Amino acid sequence: MPRRPVHFGPEAMEEYGGLTPDPADLVEAAHQSAALVVAAGRDAASTERFIALVDEVGLSTLAELWSERPARSLPGVLWRLYVIREWIRRDPERASREYTAGMRFAEAHHAVAGSAEPPGPVEVGLVADEILRGVYSGNVATAFDRASAFCHVVASGRAELADGADIDDPADGTRQTTQAAAMQSTALDLQACARLWRAGELR
Repeated sequence: MPRRPVHFGPEAMEEYGGLTPDPADLVEAAHQSAALVVAAGRDAASTERFIALVDEVGLSTLAELWSERPARSLPGVLWRLYVIREWIRRDPERASREYTAGMRFAEAHHAVAGSAEPPGPVEVGLVADEILRGVYSGNVATAFDRASAFCHVVASGRAELADGADIDDPADGTRQTTQAAAMQSTALDLQACARLWRAGELR
């Protein structure tokens, strides 16, 4: 099983003579670790551990390793999948509400995402785990497609809820519109990553 991502605290920095690691080393570590966790063969038990990687090492550790990489790179897309999962875990009611609001505007994407109906908080959370399970069982491009579809539905839901919020609270409506655009951008990045993976070009 791959080792945990390195946290560059005092002990790790000592290996670099007390200096901050070279940015090129950090970039290489991000891409190598992402490739390793995706390519490593594993049984069902270890796959479940990778799905819950944030629970084991903490979101901040993954952020140090992967969050600065481009969205259309392997470490960048893995980072986004874990952030989506963590968002759902922290606010499942909102995730369910936004997904439900977007379903009728994005029926085709809902079918690809594969959420059960009705998509309650538990069901939406299961989709996030299933997407990561697909990554770690070899169905990488399909997992990215499902994640993209999920984000498309949520973006549609946010836009719909923003229209309603505009009437009573224009500032909140603007905030939700901005969040909808951000989720739509993530959906497009995930879709691009699926294409890149199939072409053997996602690094």
